[in-house]
Amino acid sequence: MDDQNGSKKFMLNNLSCSDCALKIEKKLSKIEGISQATINFSTKTLVLKYEDHDHADQLIQKAKDVVKSEQPDIEIIEKGRGENNESIISRKEIGLLAVGAVLFAVGLIIKLPPWEEFSLFLVSYVIIASDIVWKAIRNVFRGKVFDEYFLLTIATIGAFAISKYPEAVAVILFFKVGELFQDIALNRSRRSIQSLMEIRPDYANLKTDGEIKRVNPDDVVIGDKILVKPGEKVPLDGVILDGSSLVDTSALTGESMPRKLKPGENILSGMINKTGLLTVQVTKPFSESTVSKILDLVENAASKKAPTEKFITKFAKYYTPAVVFGAFLIAVVPVLLYHIPALTSMFGHEETFSEWIYKALIFLVISCPCALVISIPLGFFGGIGAASKHGILVKGSNYLEALNNVHTIVWDKTGTLTKGVFKVTDIISKNNVPEKEILKLAAWAESQSSHPIAQSIQEAFDEKADADKISSYEEFSGYGIKAQVENQLVQVGNDKFLHREKIEHDTCYVKGTVVHVVINHKYAGYIVISDEIKEDAGTAIRKLREMGVKKQIMLTGDSEDVAKAVAQKVGVDEYFAELLPQQKVEKIEELMKTKENEKALITFVGDGINDAPVLMRSDIGVAMGALGSDAAIEAADVVLMTDEPSRLCRALEIAKRTRTIVWQNIGFALGVKGIFLTMGAVGLATMWEAVFADVGVALLAILNATRVLRK
Repeated sequence: MDDQNGSKKFMLNNLSCSDCALKIEKKLSKIEGISQATINFSTKTLVLKYEDHDHADQLIQKAKDVVKSEQPDIEIIEKGRGENNESIISRKEIGLLAVGAVLFAVGLIIKLPPWEEFSLFLVSYVIIASDIVWKAIRNVFRGKVFDEYFLLTIATIGAFAISKYPEAVAVILFFKVGELFQDIALNRSRRSIQSLMEIRPDYANLKTDGEIKRVNPDDVVIGDKILVKPGEKVPLDGVILDGSSLVDTSALTGESMPRKLKPGENILSGMINKTGLLTVQVTKPFSESTVSKILDLVENAASKKAPTEKFITKFAKYYTPAVVFGAFLIAVVPVLLYHIPALTSMFGHEETFSEWIYKALIFLVISCPCALVISIPLGFFGGIGAASKHGILVKGSNYLEALNNVHTIVWDKTGTLTKGVFKVTDIISKNNVPEKEILKLAAWAESQSSHPIAQSIQEAFDEKADADKISSYEEFSGYGIKAQVENQLVQVGNDKFLHREKIEHDTCYVKGTVVHVVINHKYAGYIVISDEIKEDAGTAIRKLREMGVKKQIMLTGDSEDVAKAVAQKVGVDEYFAELLPQQKVEKIEELMKTKENEKALITFVGDGINDAPVLMRSDIGVAMGALGSDAAIEAADVVLMTDEPSRLCRALEIAKRTRTIVWQNIGFALGVKGIFLTMGAVGLATMWEAVFADVGVALLAILNATRVLRK
């Protein structure tokens, strides 16, 4: 899959080693010409970004060579072309494991002469461990000496050398069984995450020359007509030409209640048609459709790593050399101490290098950081997947973790705390201008504007403006509009606009949202417009306060009276009224400068209309009700697909649950490994404990990480 920004996505089938994924990602990032390389181990996807389009093929081939040099078994498939969810462990491997286990059991149960016993356990070992030994040998030639395969191979061969045949086979058998369960758990968690994103349509029913052809959604262009049958996913964004139906929007919004759509209304990809047959005219190519943007956001979230993920990567950088040095000391120091005459009496028996090298190998097997490397990214990606299930798109693990540190929430009023569905409730005439004339000229002047207030005036007039009679249209952000309508200069806006244009008027302060109308520099009157507070706005603000948010502020360009009334009803701590768009940015910057510390984050929540600068300036920008809004999805860090403020509470809940699970895994993995490493350092741990500390802990951490999906 290729996009216009120089990016390609690949599936990495047979990718089963999280540590290898990190190493491959690091090496790919060093290739000259590749600006970014990201491997999402949870979904087995590789995203390559590059700027040199002319040499894209060479760069991609270099990247493939790097992947193959690190992991020859990986199958690299371009995204969207035959990828599959292969099983990591095949039936053949399970069969070999079973045969080896039976031979091992026979060797334990039946008492055999030494040579026959050795032969039986050796055959069992070869059957079970042949792939591990082969990987170890192959990795040694690639300079990877201290991976778990090499350590297990040396340790088990060492056990054979000192005649501990049953232990050698048992350890490798336990390791393989543990790996089997680990892979099953990892595959299950991957499928759980991917099922949350299975909104990508497989086909579109294209109408051409009276025929219906089933085609790939990528092959449909703007203006084409498609047929959506009951029960089918809507493949592309468009407008309904014919038919009406109930559609299921739960995949996009998390809402279970179906929505009724009729001709003339927009329909979005990812929705599911429930009842009627719909003819839809496509308005966006698939690459720019809603479902495509959502999938890209969730899949690319892995490139923005949380501080905890970065900490673990940094930790592993120092941890690995430290444990290798520790293993060297374990192998050498006890034997050297034993050979110091003054200390020999402290030891119960003769200490040999073969014994302590074996114990050092056990120590290294225990030290493998797989549990952390696998479970932490999986936990964060699971949290992002769980959020998307509820109609909350989080653009990266960093933002998901940052939601735990929200100190101040700044709410935009219109369309965020209020419904943004304005209605004209009164028209006040001045200077003998008829009310109908005031409404008509205001509606015509506002006809080019997409602002909710402008749309409410147009709806109240209920007649289509004649575009031929409107000229020299000019909009002044935060003030109003000036237009030539039927050879008359019409000015429509707020009280600030009247003062700026030096229009004499006797009405400045009116309760409610007011639009003043001026005709040929003479004050004609004003239109009163009302908005309604969202049902869950007050509940959301109260719950966020209970969840630990210290301060909540409301910003609005509306009048002081309206702002005060809304602020009191919803329960915010503070409000600022009559702000221009640039003043909202300035207010956020003031708050950013005066915040308690770097961890006390400021979140701005807006509806995505004219909010892009503020969304981008805050620590975390949250766009609400962004279904179908490209600008909001681009500008925000977190996107709430519905208009409910309470969804922000759900986002914080998922963030807190994800953090709890991630730190449970960190504490558990480091705690268990710490105990067993201590035992290994003094020579008390056996290979059994070593394998449990490696595979067993990783398995339990993966199972724990998947709990976030069940919320």
